[in-house]
Amino acid sequence: MKETGSVVHTHIAQRRILMKSVVRVIIAGMMLIAVPAFAQTDSSADTNMEILMQKLKADKKLLVAANMELTDAESKGFWPLYDAYQKDLQQMNERLGKMINEYAEAYNQGKGSIPNDTAKKLLNEVISIDEQEVKLKRAYAGKVGKVLPAAKTARYIQIENKIRAVIKFELARQIPLVY
Repeated sequence: MKETGSVVHTHIAQRRILMKSVVRVIIAGMMLIAVPAFAQTDSSADTNMEILMQKLKADKKLLVAANMELTDAESKGFWPLYDAYQKDLQQMNERLGKMINEYAEAYNQGKGSIPNDTAKKLLNEVISIDEQEVKLKRAYAGKVGKVLPAAKTARYIQIENKIRAVIKFELARQIPLVY
């Protein structure tokens, strides 16, 4: 019986290593998207960014697949919902990226400070994005819950939460406070 425990422990350790490495790649890619406010872009950079984004999406999907342990029947219901959720998250991420760029422009123009009206506008936008994220998560948790058992639904939402928490941490670390 002890051997079974070590096999389970090894399996869990392998998953953690996979998750950590894929999350690092995803974070690196998200940072390239979300904080390019100080860089100039050209068409070749845009093409390279698109290639990187496709790789990141594939890596994230691999991470989810490795941790979900879906049956064939569950996969048929889950993956279309996953793809739809990622598409909706991408729209929200683009909105967040635009807001970060607006903040960076205002911050750079004000040499570290921004006008109150701009701060109020950006604050309202970031709160709106946060609210949209919660609504989106709740809606997709309900949809996923119709095709997966509750434990697997919770696991999927945990995976998404962990990835987004690490990304938000990195954004918070790199974006200066408003003054």
